[in-house]
Amino acid sequence: MFKKIQKSVTQSQVWKSIFRVGIPTDNRKRALAMLGNVVLHLHPIKVKKSGLRMSYTWCMGGTAFFLFLVETVTGLLLMFYYRPTVEYAYFDMVDLREAAAFGIMRELHRWGAHLMVIAVWLHMFRVFMTGSYKPPREFNWNVGVILLVLTLLLSFTGYLLPWDQLAIWAITVGSNMARATPFVGTEGPGSALLQLGGAKLIHVGSDARFALIAGRTIGGGTLIRFYVLHCVGIPFVAAFLIAVHFWRVRKDGGISGPV
Repeated sequence: MFKKIQKSVTQSQVWKSIFRVGIPTDNRKRALAMLGNVVLHLHPIKVKKSGLRMSYTWCMGGTAFFLFLVETVTGLLLMFYYRPTVEYAYFDMVDLREAAAFGIMRELHRWGAHLMVIAVWLHMFRVFMTGSYKPPREFNWNVGVILLVLTLLLSFTGYLLPWDQLAIWAITVGSNMARATPFVGTEGPGSALLQLGGAKLIHVGSDARFALIAGRTIGGGTLIRFYVLHCVGIPFVAAFLIAVHFWRVRKDGGISGPV
């Protein structure tokens, strides 16, 4: 009975429109199957055995991507309830934990963020220790470094959204570090060199910290700016670079083998 159902499905026009080649038995059919499928074409035709070993890859890259998807789904659900204003942000967060339907999504989002940071760090550590950053993979290593920075920025911008004392003071301390940004921070090296007609171009009202928190102190402008960066700006850039990252893994011959 099962074989009949399977045969009727695999011989249907819908199945053939998706999987245009039958079960591949040689390299040529395997290549055709990969190129003719909307999903399988993302995968290499051949995979090294070392790339399938958990003891070598730790599966941290896939785990980080899975957690990114978890953060995306749970974040979208949280956006239905959360209002990024000084008056409502904290109370909405309390309601998400205690009253709102699917309130567990807030905890999943929070712990998923912590796990994603750990997974990305471990992935970078594994890549470094196995020499997978060496030519011809140096471009993808740089993409990975940017993704690491974006992951930390996602965690940093999301930390303010609960709008409690812990979040406000943590962002106050973190944003003060922006003052030391080279050339664009008031206390950073090179900022004194940027002058126009004797007036300093970089001051407390135009430096990196001011641009980050949308003012001189943490306030409503900071909250809405971090909300937009956390929910729209950084995720879109990260999603694009993740696609580039996966594409380069395939173009570089799949997951690197042991050195």
